[in-house]
Amino acid sequence: MTLINIIEPEKAEGDVKEIYDAMQKNIGMIPSPMQLASASPQMMKMMWQSIQYYTQHPNLGFGLLSTIRYLVADEYDYAFCIKFNKDFLKMQGMSDEDIEKTTQDPFQAPLDDKDRAMVAFVLNTIKSPTAVTEADITQLHDLGWEDRDILDALAHGCSMIGPSIMMKAFKMDVAC
Repeated sequence: MTLINIIEPEKAEGDVKEIYDAMQKNIGMIPSPMQLASASPQMMKMMWQSIQYYTQHPNLGFGLLSTIRYLVADEYDYAFCIKFNKDFLKMQGMSDEDIEKTTQDPFQAPLDDKDRAMVAFVLNTIKSPTAVTEADITQLHDLGWEDRDILDALAHGCSMIGPSIMMKAFKMDVAC
C-alpha cells in the first residue's frame, strides 16, 4: 500500500484514464511509476509526454533507450524498472548472459559502437557527473551524435532516478 493516494486504473477518469488506456493498449500493463504519478495528474501528463517524445526520437532507438533505463535502474536498485527493462531487453533478443555482461561493462552491450558509447557515457555521467570532459563530448560527436542526442540520452537516464526515489519513499508496490 502506498503512503499517498493514487488513482486505481478502474477508477480513472479524464486524462488519467486516457493515459492508462494508452499504456494498457501499447504495453499490456500500467507501470507502477505511472500509477504513482496519478497522484498528480499534471505530473502524470508530463511523464506521458516524455514517453511519447522518446518513442518517436529520431536518433535514440528502442534498444539504446532500454539499455540506458536498465543500467540506471540497476545502479539505483530500482526494482520495478530493473525487471521491466530487462524484459524489454530480452524481447529484443538479449540473453541473460548478454544482460549480465552489459551490467558489468556497458561496452559489452550487444549494440553498435555508436550506441555503446552513448550508453557508457550516460551511465558514467550518472555515476560521476563532474568527471565529464570535453573529450567525452568530442568522442560522441565523432561517432555522429548531435548535442540534442547527448542531452536527450542523459536526460532519459536521469529521468529514472526521481521515480526510483519516489517509489521507495511512498512505498509503492513494485511488483510487476
